[in-house]
Amino acid sequence: MVITIEIRKIYKYPFDRVVDMHLNKYPTPLEEHVRGIETVEEKKDHISGIVYRKRIATCNNVLPGILRKVHLMNVDNVYLEEESWLDLKKRTMNIKSRCLTWTQYATLQEVSVFKESSANPNWTEFFQKGSVTVTGVGRLNRLFEVFAQSFFSRGVKKSVHIMETILEQKFGRPCS
Repeated sequence: MVITIEIRKIYKYPFDRVVDMHLNKYPTPLEEHVRGIETVEEKKDHISGIVYRKRIATCNNVLPGILRKVHLMNVDNVYLEEESWLDLKKRTMNIKSRCLTWTQYATLQEVSVFKESSANPNWTEFFQKGSVTVTGVGRLNRLFEVFAQSFFSRGVKKSVHIMETILEQKFGRPCS
């Protein structure tokens, strides 16, 4: 079974500020499970001007104890890979993220887009679609799927809240 989550959000802040906050929001005390993010590759295409980044996030394993009884799930660190393509000319940033841990048991991936709003150039539109597929844990697949759906849904909402909080702390109330 594939679990999908979609979210659309308008940040009432300019594109440059929102993208900067996304690239620099972690680690933060607002999210105790993301311990660090390391940029492992960064390059700029001098013709198109697109900046490509590959980053690896180190996160706490948040699986509940009952799921961690499966020996291979009982790890301290979970690693996520994020690839982004920032196009300052078109005022868009496309992102693909995936979990690098437990790939033989589950696939977690997200596709996100930040773009300057067509309704107001001082705002930024955000769209994210994520999916989780659990396949390799036999009779426990459904239990993992239920946890993944709940965790994924809460995580998306929390991430948006963190962005809003950090933007407001750094830049004040949103633009109208």
